[in-house]
Amino acid sequence: MDSTEGIPHTGFHAGSSPAKDETRAAAEAARRRVRIMSATLLPTLPHAEPVAAPAARLALKTASTSRGLLDGAWWPRSRDLLSELPALTDVLDPLWGRITRIAVNPEHWPVIPRKIPVSGHIVKVGWFTPEIDPHKLLLLSYGTGRFDLLVVPPGTGAESAARLMAAASEDDGPPLTASALIAAEDARHGVSATDRPLDAEEAWEYEGGASAVSATVPGQTGTPGPVSRLIIGM
Repeated sequence: MDSTEGIPHTGFHAGSSPAKDETRAAAEAARRRVRIMSATLLPTLPHAEPVAAPAARLALKTASTSRGLLDGAWWPRSRDLLSELPALTDVLDPLWGRITRIAVNPEHWPVIPRKIPVSGHIVKVGWFTPEIDPHKLLLLSYGTGRFDLLVVPPGTGAESAARLMAAASEDDGPPLTASALIAAEDARHGVSATDRPLDAEEAWEYEGGASAVSATVPGQTGTPGPVSRLIIGM
C-alpha cells in the first residue's frame, strides 16, 4: 500500500501535515509559556531610595578649648548601656585613648551591668548616686584621664538635642552642670528634654532623617567663627 494514501495531494507537496502543524503549535505554546514565566519571575526592580544622612549623636570640645565642667554631649538612642556604649567607645577610643571605666547615676539607667564588652576590650561600669549628676556620663581613659559628657535623654526632640549638644561643647565652659543645662533648655524653649515617646516627625529625625548638626550654634547668624566642637553622627 502507498504510504501517502489518505494525505491530500496539495498538502503533501506544500510540505505540510497534521503532525507537523501540531508540532509547530506545541512549540509556539511552549514559547508563550516561557515568555509569561519570564515576566512573572523577573519583575522590574524598583529604584533605590536615597539614604538619609545620620543625625548627629556626639559633640565634643576640641583639644584647644578650656575644659570647664563638661567635655561635650552624647545623645544615645536608648537607655540600654550594653547596646549603646560600644558605638560610643568606637568613636572615643581613637580620640581620647582607650576607655576602660565609666560611671553613671542610676536614676535614669534601668540596668547597669558591671562589665560591657566593646571592640577589643572590656569597659567596667560603676554607679554613684550623690557624686554624679543624673544627666552625666563619667569616662576614664587608660593613660589619659577623666572626661565628662552630658547625656541628652534619648527621647529629646532633634532641635532641643542640637541646642544641648552645642551648649555642652562650647569652647568657654560651659559653666553649667549637665542637669542645669537641661533645666535651662526646658525654661527657655518650653521643651522638656526627658525620656518620652517620640511623635512621627521626631521619630524620623531620631532614626537618621535629619542631617548632622552644624558646628556652629543653631540659630547663629553671620560668618561662623573657628570650629570649636567636633560633631559626629553615630
